[in-house]
Amino acid sequence: MAGTRASRLIVVGLALVGLVALMFLSVKPETQYSVDEVMASPQSHEGDVHLRGQVVAGSLDSASSSFDLAGTSHTLHIDFSGVAIPDGFEEGHTIAVKGNLMDSSEGWLLKAHEIQTGCPSKYSE
Repeated sequence: MAGTRASRLIVVGLALVGLVALMFLSVKPETQYSVDEVMASPQSHEGDVHLRGQVVAGSLDSASSSFDLAGTSHTLHIDFSGVAIPDGFEEGHTIAVKGNLMDSSEGWLLKAHEIQTGCPSKYSE
C-alpha cells in the first residue's frame, strides 16, 4: 500500500512539473523597445513591435486618429484608428504601444492594436 501511494505522488509530481514546464515554454517573451531603438533601424523592426515613448504635446489628432510618439532623438507617427484610448492617456506622458510598424508613403508608421498607459497616480504631483 505504501508503494502504491508513493508511486501516485511521484506521478502527480511529474505531471505538475510537466505542466509548469509547458506553461513557460508556451509564453513568448516580448521585448519592449524605445522609439529611438526602433527608428535607428526601422527595417529590422518592421512588422509587430512593442515600443514605448512620450506622446508629443499638440500631436493628438482625433479626426485622423493619430498622434506622434517621441524618444530622445526620433519621432514616430502612430495610427490608433480602431483602438480605444485608455484612461491616463495624455500628451506629454510616456506610454507603451503594440502594433504593426510599416513603411508608408509619408514615412514610418505604427498601426496600433493596443495602447497601454502607466498608473495615473504616477503623474500626480
